Amino acid sequence: MKKITLLGLSLLFALSSFAQEIKTTKEVKKVTTEQAEQNKKEAEKKKKEAEQKAESVKKDAKSKADEAAAKGKTTAADAKAKATAKQEVTKEKVEAKKADAKAKKTEAEEKEDLKETAASRAAEKKVTDKVTGKYKGKKVYTGPRGGKYYINQNGNKTYID
Repeated sequence: MKKITLLGLSLLFALSSFAQEIKTTKEVKKVTTEQAEQNKKEAEKKKKEAEQKAESVKKDAKSKADEAAAKGKTTAADAKAKATAKQEVTKEKVEAKKADAKAKKTEAEEKEDLKETAASRAAEKKVTDKVTGKYKGKKVYTGPRGGKYYINQNGNKTYID
């Protein structure tokens, strides 16, 4: 009878520990998705600000051009002002595109981020070896004696032949 009760208690203990692991992985997924949404919102704000700035620069350049046309004179300074205004507009557009590209991750990258655990991320930070490529979507490191490995989900080194 004692053996049966001990077996039952050990099963309950094991099941409760597994349930806690599932809970922590759900929390990690929730945090990463929230960060992704936040990054997208920030990129959209930056893009809108860049567009507004570009529009204001265009309006300033047009007003200067209109004033010069009204005077009947086009000087080198006016031409230079137009050119700089165009350059600023293009720079703002490029910056907005870069911010938008950073915010958008492919579905594969998002899934890979969710697959990684906190242990594997911490292990990658501790590694001082050289990064030499990729294998199965993971960074491949070369050790001091020439061995090649990557950090798996558990944070352990997995060597590659």
